[in-house]
Amino acid sequence: MNENLILKAYEVAKERYAAVGVDTDKVVEKLEKTPISLHCWQTDDVMGFENNDALTGGIQTTGNYPGRARNIDEVRADLVFAKSLLAGNHRVNLHEIYGDFQGKKVDRDEVGVEHFQSWIDWAKDNNLKLDFNSTSFSHPKSGDLSLSNPDPAIREFWIEHTKRCRRIADAMGKAQGDPCIMNIWVHDGLKDLTVRRKYYRELLTQSLDEIMKEDLPDMKACFEAKLFGIGLESYTVGSHDFYTAYCATRKYIYTLDTGHYEPTENVSDFVSTLLMYVPELMLHVSRPVRWDSDHVTIMNDQTLDLFKELVRNDGFDRAHIGLDYFDASINRIGAYVIGTRATQKCVLQALLEPVAKLREYEDKGEFFQRLALMEEAKSLPFGAVFDYFNLKNGVPVGEEFIPCIEQYEKDVTSKR
Repeated sequence: MNENLILKAYEVAKERYAAVGVDTDKVVEKLEKTPISLHCWQTDDVMGFENNDALTGGIQTTGNYPGRARNIDEVRADLVFAKSLLAGNHRVNLHEIYGDFQGKKVDRDEVGVEHFQSWIDWAKDNNLKLDFNSTSFSHPKSGDLSLSNPDPAIREFWIEHTKRCRRIADAMGKAQGDPCIMNIWVHDGLKDLTVRRKYYRELLTQSLDEIMKEDLPDMKACFEAKLFGIGLESYTVGSHDFYTAYCATRKYIYTLDTGHYEPTENVSDFVSTLLMYVPELMLHVSRPVRWDSDHVTIMNDQTLDLFKELVRNDGFDRAHIGLDYFDASINRIGAYVIGTRATQKCVLQALLEPVAKLREYEDKGEFFQRLALMEEAKSLPFGAVFDYFNLKNGVPVGEEFIPCIEQYEKDVTSKR
């Protein structure tokens, strides 16, 4: 793409945005400093390195596009290549099942920092930082209930697992000089009706409180709610109302997964209230077509609304951004790049919105002017700013990343 044309278009866009009080240079700098946590499980369809088995626990990956990463080296190679096509410095989000187990059987309650030391070293070598997740699904002791299981032995197994994961996350955070964000999500629920809704939630509360007792300063825990899981449709222990109350009363980070809501709900509606009662938000960004279908993120209204609400309510700097989809129906590297760039476009649009002027109109009761500017801002030349952002950071502009991924598929993934 012609560099001079990109620069000329950016200068025009810069003037247009300046006219409504927005400094595009500062916005680009802000976007450069906004990392997105790339989810390692997009590379291999959430298989991990334990048993190479299909998923259980109310989730599943669909599609069989060729080229799935089969081992830790291939996962890392795909992540490095995807990162090379993305502007900015990003993070990598690991599940516990992606430990470097060296072919040995390591049960979930035996995992330690040593199984992730090579990940820590790899991240440092590739200018990446790590985030982490405990893994309660796809295990003989998963069943329908883990941390809320009435069986003390099973409950203790998962408590120990999650405690160990917190220590691993703390070691990651200490090594990288920046807190590792560790997400805690359990699939716990029931397929049919229960008469003991409160009982299971009391058990989950006791388990989480026990897990969180240890002071680990280099990690931050966040808690993810869910609407339901496949095979667990009637009751979810860790529901939205449960984790809203839990995080608000204990001042923990709340995870908003955009796929975990009713199709008619807009996740952005929850942002302003949560910002009043929890210290920070973790965003798991995906695209639900029918409930939690985890399609590749695109620049749609729901994702735009999410980031606009964060900016409008002074919450952007209190949010962490990660991707969470696992699409095996298309090229997996392409899925990374499309999703990350789409998320960056939504962040950029939110940061470019003339919020100061809009607030001024609203405070004066000038609602016609507010609505008019909100509408006109939609057609301001944000695309020219996004092109400049990518050019400035030395990555493909526009659709130029497509042949890069096609070549990688030809040279690498098609041979797996």
